[in-house]
Amino acid sequence: MQNPSPSPSPSPSPSPATATGAPTNPSTTTGATTNKGKAPASAAQHSSAEASLKRKRGFFQKDLQHMMYGFGDDANPLPETVALVEDIVVEYITDLVYKAQNVGSKRGKLLTEDFLYLIRKDLPKFNRCKELLSMNEELKQARKAFDVSEENLATANDQV
Repeated sequence: MQNPSPSPSPSPSPSPATATGAPTNPSTTTGATTNKGKAPASAAQHSSAEASLKRKRGFFQKDLQHMMYGFGDDANPLPETVALVEDIVVEYITDLVYKAQNVGSKRGKLLTEDFLYLIRKDLPKFNRCKELLSMNEELKQARKAFDVSEENLATANDQV
């Protein structure tokens, strides 16, 4: 009997990738192949991309499942799908942080404005970030006012 496979050379099948939840070719999900043509930063990004493969997977699993459900996916998506989305999200955030570090390297520290500068052309992201930052400021001020009023109340009770 003949082998039903059309190619005689062994090739990675989709089953190992789906069994572990990780892609068979790690360079396709880490962005290492897209950064090869760049100068010295590419070596640092490549080594950090390899380090990101060693990170603990599944850390954002529950959050991503809830977000995926909110955007129309099944309530219990496939673990492989969640792992793929997690890899994409971590890669995006890592790339954004490296770019922000390059932008803020003249100052020597990383600021919120560095991230806003990078996403300034993507208006939905930019507006959402501005909204979340302003909401964060309001919450800080509300907590501060609440803490101050509690302290005043405590000192007023002590004086009586």
